[in-house]
Formats: sequence, structure tokens, C-alpha cells
Amino acid sequence: MPSASEILQTLTFQSGYNTNLVILGTTLLGLAAGIIGVFALLRKRSLMTDALSHATLPGITVAFLVSTALGVNSKSLPLLLFGAAASGIIGVLCIQAILRFSRLREDAAIGIVLSVFFGAGIVGLSYIQANAASGSAGLNKFIYGQAATMQPPDVLLMGGIAVAAMLATFLFLKEFALVCFNDSFAQVDGWPVSVIDLVMMGLVVLVTVAGLQAVGLILVVAMLIIPAVAARLWTDRLLQLVIIAGLIGAGSGYLGSVISALLPRKPAGAVIVLTCSGIFLFSMIAAPSRGIISATWRRIRLRLQIEADHLFEHAHENAKFVITQVELKELSQFRAWSPAFRWVLIRSILSEGQVVRVSEGFELTRAGANRGAQVSRNHALWEQYLMSYADVAPSHVDWSVDQVEHVLSQELVSELERTLSSRGIMIPQPNESSV
Repeated sequence: MPSASEILQTLTFQSGYNTNLVILGTTLLGLAAGIIGVFALLRKRSLMTDALSHATLPGITVAFLVSTALGVNSKSLPLLLFGAAASGIIGVLCIQAILRFSRLREDAAIGIVLSVFFGAGIVGLSYIQANAASGSAGLNKFIYGQAATMQPPDVLLMGGIAVAAMLATFLFLKEFALVCFNDSFAQVDGWPVSVIDLVMMGLVVLVTVAGLQAVGLILVVAMLIIPAVAARLWTDRLLQLVIIAGLIGAGSGYLGSVISALLPRKPAGAVIVLTCSGIFLFSMIAAPSRGIISATWRRIRLRLQIEADHLFEHAHENAKFVITQVELKELSQFRAWSPAFRWVLIRSILSEGQVVRVSEGFELTRAGANRGAQVSRNHALWEQYLMSYADVAPSHVDWSVDQVEHVLSQELVSELERTLSSRGIMIPQPNESSV
């Protein structure tokens, strides 16, 4: 295991020239992928990025064979990346052609192009390895990535792509948002939707091609999708989504490369994706609005509210201001409360000051009595509305009313009162001086 000083040196870019290049390059790649991935996600093109990444492999093999035939450097990275970009664009155009000239759905078209292009790329690699002598060594690293072989020009390329992604995003954020959220309206309003869409997909192609060497064509799609999905769990605002996704992507590239450098023989691409997945898992659990913890807590609070409403409604309808332990046990059995839930419910209404302990059981305070009266009145209002306006038989309204009475807002209650009073139906106001 690495020592604390080794960890600190790696984190602060003091562990060697090559390591610093890898960390810087993958951080810039993650930043660009996170930003651009947001628009692929919002445009519902996440699977398109997967097809695009796999479609780059035939272009790499063709570029290698053409450069070998012309007698130029067949391992030139710019030449290979140009071939990858051209092949990826052809793959995307093939998907569009299938969608336009056939009745296949998008998922089928993506599956066809992804598998055919990737298969063609594997055949090309096999041919090269069998016929192109030693010059083809390491060409298959584009499948899984080889971040350790990064050179300063590679880092400059990723830095340039990251800057281009940020500039394009913040210059055309309004246009990108319009096309992502309502492309039909944008087209009717005269916006060049096809051009804007082409710019977005062009940025996706740039990031995909730039990530081939770092994480490989199989894993680069994760760098485009996972940061955007993780960021979506934290915010509903587009600008914040773009910023958070960029930070998650950059953080994943940075931490993944650091971990890979500290743990020998652990491929940087795979570690980066695993780090990114760890951030997504944390977001899925702990995000304040969409996380599992917050969603579970909201469901628990809602159930506590509903069952407390039933408790106070029961007391109001039976004109009881003291709920004995026997009555509470009977209500628990009727409402299917577990002993643990009943304990939590009692602690909740005690803390809210709606009941107090007495020798017989629990006595309703003024707040508890008023709550029971209000829930009972909401029940009566919605019941009368269903019978008067929805022509629901009285014997069929109780279950649906029982679900709705807990969530009626004051505005809706006032609207129900006005609607029913227009038909001469008056529901008495709750008696707030009962206790």
C-alpha cells in the first residue's frame, strides 16, 4: 500500500513527469466529457454515444492501413484519431439513414451500427496483426485505453477540447437548451435545429475521439454518460447541471488517475470509470432531492402524516379527546401498523404537541383536535364533490376520498367550497374550540 507521503505527492502533482501528464490529461478529458455529456443525456442520445465510440474502431484500422500504404508514420496519433472521427461520423450518419429510410426504432438502429462497425474493426485489427509486421503493436490499446503512454501533445489536445467544450456550452447554452427540451418549438420558431444538433454531436465526437487513448472506446461512453446522470440527481437547473457534471467528470479523471498511479498495474481507464461510478453511487444515495435517503425519508414522513390524520380523524368522528391504549391497539390492528411504526407515530405527534400523555393513554390538544376536524371536513368536501360532479355512487367514494383527503391544499379546499356552495351544498366549518 502507498504511504501517506506518496499519496500526498501524487495528489499535488509531485510524483513525476509522466504521472502528472496522465493526471492532467484525464482531468481535462473528464471535464470536457462531463459538460458535453449533459446535452447527450438531455437530447436522449446516450446510446448514440455508445454507438459512436464503437464505430471509431474501423476508422483507426483504415487509417493505419492507408498510412502504411502511403509510407508515412502509421502510428501517428493525429492520423489515427482523424480516421476514428471520420468512422464515428459515418456510423452516426448510418443510424440516421436507417431511422429515415426504414421503420426500425432508434434502439434497433443503434444496435445494428454498433455491432457491425465494432465487428468490422475487430476484423481489421486481426488483419493488421497478421499482415502488418511489428508496426501494429499496441494498436488494440485503443479498445481499452492506455493513459500511461500520453505525451504533451495529447494533453494539449485534451486541453483544447475541454476549452472548446466549455466555450461552446456557455456561448450557445440557450440554443442547446432550446433544442434539448423542445426541438419542435425551436424548429417552428425558425431556429436551425439541424445545425445546433450537429454542433452538439460534433462536440460528442471530439470528446469521444480524445478519450480513445485515455480510457478506450469501450469506456469513453461511461465518461460521457455517468457524470451527467450523477449531476442530474443534484439539481434541476441547466447551468448548475453543466457545472456539476463538469466537476464530477474532472474529479473522476483526477482521482481515478491518482489511484491508478498509486496502485501498480491498475489500468487508468478502468479505475477512472470505477471512480466515476462511485461518485454516481454516492449521488444516488445521498442527493438531497432525488437520492434514496431523501426519497425514503419523504415516504416515511408522508406515511406518518397520513396515519396521524387517520388517528385524529377517528378521534374526531367518535367525539373522543382521549385515545386509550386499548383503542390505539385496535386502530393499529385495523390500519396494519407494526409496533415499531406505532412507536414512531406516537413520538412524532407528541413532538408536534398534538397529543399529551395521560393515565388512560393520550389526550388530544387543541392542535390535534383541530387537525382531526379539518381532515374530516376535507373528507366530506371531496366526497360531496365526487357524488355531485363525477356521478360516483356513495358506496364507491370512500376509498378514493381516503387517499385524497390528506393532500388537499387550502386553495383546493376553497375551490371545493365555492363549487359545492353553487349547488347549495354546505359543509360545516370545523369547530376549532372543541378543546
